[in-house]
Amino acid sequence: MSKPDKKATRETQSINVFFEHNKFLPLLYGHGDANLKRLEQALNVELVARGNMLSITGNKRDIDATEILLQSLYRQIENGVEITDTDFDAAVRMMPPVNDKKPKNRHGLESVDTDVYIRTMRKTITPYSHVQANYIRALYDNELVFALGPAGTGKTYIAVAMAVYMFLNKKVERIILSRPAVEAGEKLGFLPGDMKDKLDPYMRPLYDALFDMMPADRVQECIENGEIELAPLAFMRGRTFSNAFVILDEAQNTTRTQMKMFLTRMGERSRMIITGDQSQIDLPKDIKSGLTDCIPKVESIPGIEVVRFSDGDVVRHPLAAKIIKAYDDWDAKKKQYAEERGEGGVGD
Repeated sequence: MSKPDKKATRETQSINVFFEHNKFLPLLYGHGDANLKRLEQALNVELVARGNMLSITGNKRDIDATEILLQSLYRQIENGVEITDTDFDAAVRMMPPVNDKKPKNRHGLESVDTDVYIRTMRKTITPYSHVQANYIRALYDNELVFALGPAGTGKTYIAVAMAVYMFLNKKVERIILSRPAVEAGEKLGFLPGDMKDKLDPYMRPLYDALFDMMPADRVQECIENGEIELAPLAFMRGRTFSNAFVILDEAQNTTRTQMKMFLTRMGERSRMIITGDQSQIDLPKDIKSGLTDCIPKVESIPGIEVVRFSDGDVVRHPLAAKIIKAYDDWDAKKKQYAEERGEGGVGD
């Protein structure tokens, strides 16, 4: 039996875009159509090139964004501007999200609560990039979402914002935030204090995001009465999450058994968001990441969405994106060198 075609379950359409001069298209599409492949991943579209015609298939928002970007870059190339890989990635990163028309509220005013905004008690979260906008839409539309990519892209922060939004609007009764307590250079047993004191540092990024969305006293009250729970993944076995918004952060550090256990905890009226950076796995080298193992198995299932961020989506200090790219380039060169020498891995 063939796997269900996930793309067929989405509301998609297609358009054809025509470019006047074929000679500019290799520069626009990139070597081996590399630029088109980047766009497919970043903007969630399918691109098929035939001569001077390019077919774009996807959601209307994403089609519009893709056409606008390609036409802009084509005009630059036509005017003699050389577009490098870095220029192309920057153009994708700097694209403003395509906003839907805002619905009217009962007073006849435009409401900010559209699918590319998340309103919490302390702030309204808006996307910085098209990928972030698609991530927010995925959180609204799907019960299970994977967010993959480097630190600083907003994966966890936006997920916590959506959890708070749904909790405040009575769409779920509680929020459960979890992380695997994997030692990344530190020895957990040697940290001072009781078990809570030892585990709090692992949960601190989730606390920080919560305090950005809700007043501190409200957060503390919700934690004390069990409406918000922060717990290591190891404490999740044997439980079922019903009517809850559940976030598993740093999921690249789960084992395959832990990931399967977590996914099967999902109960009625619940949402699960799983975030991780597959380039930052802290597990022992002989243990495969549960996140890496899981994605190809479940990605095609309708109702599950996988959103992939790249280093170009980092919204921290500009140096952060450059540092991430430098590490990725270094690892790629080491891997290529190892493969050329017939070695199995990448050295330090």
